[in-house]
Amino acid sequence: MRRKPIQFSASDPNGLWGDVLGLRPMGGRFRAVRRMVMLVLWTLIAIPVQALLLALPGRAHIGFAKVYHRTLCRLMGLRIQVVGEQARQMPVLFVSNHSSWLDILALGATLEAGFVGKSDIEGWPLIRTVARLGRTVFVSRRRSGTKGEADAIRARLAEGDSLILFPEGTTSDGGRVLPFRSAFMSVADAARVVQPVSIVFDRLGGLPACRRDRPLFAWYGDTDILTHFWRIARRSNSRATIVLHPPLDPAAFPDRKMLTAACADVVADACATMRQNRPARPLQARIPAPPAPPALLPA
Repeated sequence: MRRKPIQFSASDPNGLWGDVLGLRPMGGRFRAVRRMVMLVLWTLIAIPVQALLLALPGRAHIGFAKVYHRTLCRLMGLRIQVVGEQARQMPVLFVSNHSSWLDILALGATLEAGFVGKSDIEGWPLIRTVARLGRTVFVSRRRSGTKGEADAIRARLAEGDSLILFPEGTTSDGGRVLPFRSAFMSVADAARVVQPVSIVFDRLGGLPACRRDRPLFAWYGDTDILTHFWRIARRSNSRATIVLHPPLDPAAFPDRKMLTAACADVVADACATMRQNRPARPLQARIPAPPAPPALLPA
């Protein structure tokens, strides 16, 4: 018979600070510190290299940005599985769901494209510099500045640069895809094609990620980025699966709302499949049929 009652930690294992300050093996803390140091060192090395490539003619800076993000993923222990093929009709407007800053790493390591990011990033040290060197287009997500920001995105697409857009307008909790906002798709006609992209973090420590693990990957609400980084960096290796759906011709849709709905449907369907730990495949968005010609009246 047990003489002493079982003693539990006073920290809440399910709470935010309980996870950070609770009793955990030292290996997890060492892993997080090691990853943080390596990420900062690699970024400090990459910044002058990318700055030099931007000053030189050509598109070498685009390839190096992909190498930069791919190295970040390796340092974070994040493996990437890609299903489907990237569209080759440049420029491409990639339209993806969004749940975390980890999406930036995974998509940046997979796609040769810049990002459309929120203007809040411009106030973050170091991350702001990295975003600018990656030629990120900043948007305020306020209606008052929509026209000017749309013009900036159109100009980048006109230069032949592909861009990655998150039409949800914010991050989700990882358990669902938020409605896509058609206002963000007003620039779709400046791209050759629009390619829907689904991304889900479906492995943690070599095991399938379940509902309990979704908030670990997702960065939303009032969680600061350092706390979120610490939580995920302490874990062992993870995996993100990216599904590249067949590209769409914006001219095939009567208006941007129908294009937005078509992209949202395939992105959400593939994400739901992956969250159930089932194999995902690229889905063809439903393209509206052309209107029937008017019937001729008898003479």
